[in-house]
Amino acid sequence: MTLPVHTATPPSAARAHLLHEGTVDDYRAAVTAGADRVARRIATATGPFTGVRPEQLAPLVAAIDLDRPLRDTTAALNELDEVYLRDAVWFHHPRYLAHLNCPVVIPALLGEAVLSAVNSSMDTWDQSAGATLIERRLIDWTAARIGLGPAADGVFTSGGTQSNLHALLLAREEALAGAGPTDRRILLPHLRIVTSAAGHFSVQKAAKLLGLAPEAVVVVQTGPDRRMRPGAVAHEISRCRRAGLTVLAVVATAGTTDFGTIDPLDEIAEVCATSGVWLHVDAAYGCGLLVSPTRRHLLDGIERADSVTVDYHKSFFQPVSSSAVLVRDRRTLRHATWHADYLNPARMVSEGIPNQVDKSLQTTRRFDALKLWLTLRVMGPDAIGELFDEVCDRAAQAWQMAGADPRFEVLTPSALSTVVFRWRPAGTPAHLADAANLHARSALAASGLAVVAGTRVDGRQYLKFTVLNPRTSIDDVAYVLDLIAEHAGRYAHTASTLDLSCPVG
Repeated sequence: MTLPVHTATPPSAARAHLLHEGTVDDYRAAVTAGADRVARRIATATGPFTGVRPEQLAPLVAAIDLDRPLRDTTAALNELDEVYLRDAVWFHHPRYLAHLNCPVVIPALLGEAVLSAVNSSMDTWDQSAGATLIERRLIDWTAARIGLGPAADGVFTSGGTQSNLHALLLAREEALAGAGPTDRRILLPHLRIVTSAAGHFSVQKAAKLLGLAPEAVVVVQTGPDRRMRPGAVAHEISRCRRAGLTVLAVVATAGTTDFGTIDPLDEIAEVCATSGVWLHVDAAYGCGLLVSPTRRHLLDGIERADSVTVDYHKSFFQPVSSSAVLVRDRRTLRHATWHADYLNPARMVSEGIPNQVDKSLQTTRRFDALKLWLTLRVMGPDAIGELFDEVCDRAAQAWQMAGADPRFEVLTPSALSTVVFRWRPAGTPAHLADAANLHARSALAASGLAVVAGTRVDGRQYLKFTVLNPRTSIDDVAYVLDLIAEHAGRYAHTASTLDLSCPVG
């Protein structure tokens, strides 16, 4: 066979930007230049944020003419520095204490660089090859860490919200198994999901996307420890059945977003087993305990779940995105399968060709598993667990410090790395404390010295530390508490003097 001869065509300026064997030096130079910019910003950041306001930054972005390229990498990086890097929120900084954003480990960044350049797509074997096997191996490893058993399986996702949606789709289809189209239309409005008042909002979002009734999510109130009560779960399942309703799933949480609390998984699993109800455990936050040398027992009972959400990009120190949904019985993943002749025809199953799109809600999908793979191969799981233990220890110290400080009130301690508290010295009216805490959070972010989160609990305004940086010291915590007290106290003094009573945003 004679191979075709390609006649030379004059290269265009546009082709010079494609990555191929002739442009690898340009690729190396461009990526190195970008990494250098980020490294310089990280090395010189004096705080987690500059405090820039949307109205300050928006005109700079709006003024850029995207139809007129700069045609120079250095110029583009200079511009990017002005509209993004200079004012980026730096999760690596020890005084970033706001949301569930972690600093990232270097092996994972190496994985990010490799996967984006190779650009494998995880839908089919002929687009990914070894990437498919690596992802499947990591799913097996995670399922074994959870203890789901030999029939377990799963797939990587974009994050906890997608993982929860995926799991509840499978649970819905299991609840409707055997129902014809007419029966499905009749049964669908009668399906219910039982979850905790402290659970993630993605449960409500999933119910809406799955076509369930507006009242489909049954919220169980928590006890003073902010954990879902097994007796209340059993009560709601019985109540629903008496009303002719079907509970398609109970969603327990291993690491609530607001409180970092872990529901009593083993007891809830027993309720679900007795009732024959699907148990989903949202361990997006608490999955770091799977590799903890000292705290793995806090997840006891998770091995009894029918499905589990894990977010490696929260507590495994991975870059976004890196998440997965896992199931006890791989057969349930068939509910997300659709065979397309051009992509994954059904015959490929009998031929033993592993196509991940058969399990996924997504089609084109990044090889995000590579980041975790390189992290495990370079660091090992024990090292990740040690880092997670550090942030849990620091949060416990922060809770004790804030609780012993007469300027603050604290809520229930977290099993993980969250501290919920507020500024309220003795004698401060509740409404004034609400406004002062709101102001303190905004003023702190505007200063750029620290970033903390806020939430409402029982109708009152609280602040929240989410400690996910092992480099955050107890001195950092003390410094931020002092800043909060200073901002809140100054606001309260002014408000009292001027008789202000309206909360500020």
